[in-house]
Amino acid sequence: MAQIDIRAVRKSYGKTQTLHGVDLIFPTGEFVVILGPSGCGKSTLLRMIAGLEEITAGEIAIGGTVVNKLEPRERGCAMVFQNYALYPHMSVADNIGYALKVSGVPKAERRRRVEETAAIVGLTDYLDRRPAALSGGQRQRVAMGRAMIREPKVFLFDEPLSNLDAKLRVSMRAEIRKLHQRLNATSVFVTHDQVEAMTLADRLVVMNKGRVEQVGQPLDIYHRPASTFVAAFIGSPAMNLIDSRVEGGAVRLGSAVIPLAPAFAGLEGRAVTVGIRPEQVRLAAPGTGLVAIADFVEELGAGRIVHAVMEGQPFAAAIGEEVRVAPGQPIAFDLPAEHLHLFDRETGRRIEIDGEPAQSRAAAATLAPALS
Repeated sequence: MAQIDIRAVRKSYGKTQTLHGVDLIFPTGEFVVILGPSGCGKSTLLRMIAGLEEITAGEIAIGGTVVNKLEPRERGCAMVFQNYALYPHMSVADNIGYALKVSGVPKAERRRRVEETAAIVGLTDYLDRRPAALSGGQRQRVAMGRAMIREPKVFLFDEPLSNLDAKLRVSMRAEIRKLHQRLNATSVFVTHDQVEAMTLADRLVVMNKGRVEQVGQPLDIYHRPASTFVAAFIGSPAMNLIDSRVEGGAVRLGSAVIPLAPAFAGLEGRAVTVGIRPEQVRLAAPGTGLVAIADFVEELGAGRIVHAVMEGQPFAAAIGEEVRVAPGQPIAFDLPAEHLHLFDRETGRRIEIDGEPAQSRAAAATLAPALS
């Protein structure tokens, strides 16, 4: 096991800079997920840890040793790729044990370790098959077994589930998590899939345009996003974000006036973005609340998501399966003050003062009369 320290790391391709001074610590034994959209630099960062990409500036240390100048094989890392990267002419056993073979491990010892590893990843009955005779999930298990057998200090996963169907991705997430718990190694997993990130991570790193937007436990990031980017990227559907302005110690959303906590008195006149999760929106009685015009309804079986337009901006709300909504129908919502998030409209960063949320309990109590 080994802690990974990333210090002021930058990456440039010619004049194009793709990583802008990244500082991160991945503690020993944690499962860290790096999440972000395509092109944000997450895979580049992973490949720099592995030694597959040169570091333009800054330092990466693994287990206290700076690895900038070390070859990939000297870093104690094992990597699982998106495309499996298996040798098609070799059997499962030979693929898993290849690293041991080139290291000169005796054949009997190599066979013992291959069989132990195959048992862990559920491939005991497939050791004599070639990759072409395996399913996508089985091939990914071979790739994981090949990484495991090296007994690395660090496991690196580069979007390993992207090529699998939805049902198989669910089962493979569980396999990867169990594997991590069994081996207790430091694991770094790159993905653009927020469900993978939320279900796998001990620590979640959200990246955007080569910078770190937020680091924390998945639920902390979900409930307290540091920016409108994180708020919109984490959650399905994304958090509703509505432009407003602080006036008279409150924010106004259409006909609703939502008082802010006294600590926010200094925000008067400031342009803000108000956020609320779709599952925290409540239906309002006809003639009250904020009115949105339904666009379409997303059926989920046990419930549904109504997608609408409110104050000229997209708006989504989770509603029960008993509620019937037709496209073009007006529908009224309450936005509970205790669930609102406040962001600076210019910078997109979360607004908090001395750790206080934007709405106090008193403000929440006064919201219902304001809406009516």
